[in-house]
Amino acid sequence: MMGLFKGVQLGIDLGTRNLLVFLRGHGVVLNEPAVVAVDKRSNTLLAIGTDAQRMLGRTPGNIVAFRPLKGGVIADYELAQQMILGFMKRIKKYIGFSKPSVLIGVPWGITAVEQRAVYDAIKQSEAKKITLIYEPLAAAIGAKLDVMKASGFMIVDIGGGTTEVAVISLGGLVLCKSIRVAGDDFDDAIIQHCRRAYNLLIGERMAEQIKITLGSAYPLKEEMYMEVSGRDLMTGLPKTFKMSSYEIRDALSELCVAILSAIRLTLEQTPPELSSDIMQKGILLTGGGALLLGLVDYLESEIGLPVSLVDDPISAVAYGTGDVLERKYKVQHMSSVLAS
Repeated sequence: MMGLFKGVQLGIDLGTRNLLVFLRGHGVVLNEPAVVAVDKRSNTLLAIGTDAQRMLGRTPGNIVAFRPLKGGVIADYELAQQMILGFMKRIKKYIGFSKPSVLIGVPWGITAVEQRAVYDAIKQSEAKKITLIYEPLAAAIGAKLDVMKASGFMIVDIGGGTTEVAVISLGGLVLCKSIRVAGDDFDDAIIQHCRRAYNLLIGERMAEQIKITLGSAYPLKEEMYMEVSGRDLMTGLPKTFKMSSYEIRDALSELCVAILSAIRLTLEQTPPELSSDIMQKGILLTGGGALLLGLVDYLESEIGLPVSLVDDPISAVAYGTGDVLERKYKVQHMSSVLAS
């Protein structure tokens, strides 16, 4: 099994919001938004990645820009396949015409049907060998945890579509809980708050900007404000409001409680020996959703255990696949292989 990966080797984090590609010997060679833009009249793909993201909410009627992955898995197979093929073409300068071996991170909560969809989409890119690894495990490796030790670690991976709480020991997942609450839901909650409180319709890009600027899970030392623009649902005219960080925090509170509940449930079901390890080492947060301001303080205050954020939460899964490809860990303990 240690010879599983031969020739050109790629690690892929196929995230709901971003797609990252790690090339052995080069590091992360691609980090782009997982967005596509399509012409509905001709059913043709116009743009992917950053180019497509710029079109979100700004396209004419015949052009639609959206993400073909939802909840951490493929929602639109054909467009996801075209997006992956497009990204693979962008890294041709690194791999030439080689057929790479691919290690791809997938959510722990993925179903067999969803797993097959991911496999088939990657297979179309002429991959030679496809191996799957659960994202919480890859993230822990990317965070430089010594997952092969007979010691317990807890990692909370908050992505765009899912939050997964995992207890890891001896190179495997001892326990894992997956909920479909994550960064996308933060954005949706902000959109709904603007609609209810101000009769204001805002788009995805504005919601994300509000989340980054004002979003928080714990009271801030100094509350922040920003001007928010959208369309008045009563008049249909453009409208601007000043919003505060404390009202956005209130809008996100139920989602933060859902993540907290998943962590508590996992801790309750963790074997006592591993619980003592986690008490000493604390809980590690990764994934783009973990960047929500005050989330570390909120979880620490509610759980009573140390909580910390990894150095590069967005890229942890990609770097974890890279460490596996570079044979720093024994692959047979961690990856599930589908026959190519």
